[in-house]
Amino acid sequence: MVTRQKIGVIGGGQLAWMMAIAAKHLDIELTVQAASPDDSAVTVADRVIYGQVADASATAQLAEHCQVITFENEFVDLVALQKLMERTGDRDLLFLPKLETLAISVDKLNQRQHFRNHHIPTPEFYSVETELELLAAAEKLSYPLVLKARRHGYDGKGTWVIADEIELRSAWESMHQAPAIAEAFIPFERELAVIAARSESGEIAIYPVAETLQTNQVCRRTITPARVDATISKKVETIAQQIVTTLDAIGIFGIEFFLTAEGEISVNEIAPRTHNSGHYTIEGCQTSQFEQLLRVVSGRQLGNVSMVAPVAVMVNLLGFENVTGADADYLDKRKAIASFPNIHIHWYGKKSSSVGRKLGHVTILADTHDLAIDISDRVESIWYSN
Repeated sequence: MVTRQKIGVIGGGQLAWMMAIAAKHLDIELTVQAASPDDSAVTVADRVIYGQVADASATAQLAEHCQVITFENEFVDLVALQKLMERTGDRDLLFLPKLETLAISVDKLNQRQHFRNHHIPTPEFYSVETELELLAAAEKLSYPLVLKARRHGYDGKGTWVIADEIELRSAWESMHQAPAIAEAFIPFERELAVIAARSESGEIAIYPVAETLQTNQVCRRTITPARVDATISKKVETIAQQIVTTLDAIGIFGIEFFLTAEGEISVNEIAPRTHNSGHYTIEGCQTSQFEQLLRVVSGRQLGNVSMVAPVAVMVNLLGFENVTGADADYLDKRKAIASFPNIHIHWYGKKSSSVGRKLGHVTILADTHDLAIDISDRVESIWYSN
């Protein structure tokens, strides 16, 4: 098995920051492609190349220092990266996940088509590129329905839950009539998520199934293990294995699911990277999702994904006002939160706060769901109090 010690990451935000911390423990040299000196990962990475995520010329510089390149987010220019690979000629340039896998996973239409072609449960959907297709899809689906931009959506951005034709036309205009999908609204009882890892040899590790709680389509909290029947968890794990196998995925994938009151499961979305729903793994599992990704791309064996405590709850510390500088540090609130037992705070060091922005997260380990959720409620009470 080939072991690589020089890893590159396209993106310099909090996911790259947590990856850089994990790299220290594995004695891996990590170089990040960051958009700004203010990016979270800049202070921890071994080397920084400056450039936007879609800047292939910056990625070419990144490649000079790396044996393999992975990704912090999906906003890359796949065409430019493919051309970069072709220009390198005989010199190996390895992207993990592979560009062929990313071409499916970063585009919501391609995702849905892949799921349908492989009999993976997913909501009914239609491609939308014209107003005629938009209205035809709405007629087939009926209201409410969901309209999603095919690319560049995250934390609720690029996604609308539509109640009627007026809202549909308004959302279509607000997204500048970009290529989209219209899909059936699933009246879910719970939203679930799982982190799946797959190595170059095809070894697969599925982390415990998490329950996610959303506010305005932004994850506010995750609860692991999810409060669902074991048969539901098994179904989720089986679907996750099917997804990463059919995608020939190499890396870490965050997979989100809908669970209805009738026990039906369907896949919402996949992300070809470490994922917010897996942050609990840093303290909650034997191997964090960030170390696991580094293990995959460096050619190591996968780590143990079992939990170290019966329950782990992760609370996102979301921005609730628009402030910059020292006002965005919230040190007093963080000190108050730190007084709770079995709690771990991760502060991303961002220079400004805006409503809904992820500024940090807290993980609580406990013996029971009730205890962990009670502490989580108290954390949120402190964080969102005036």
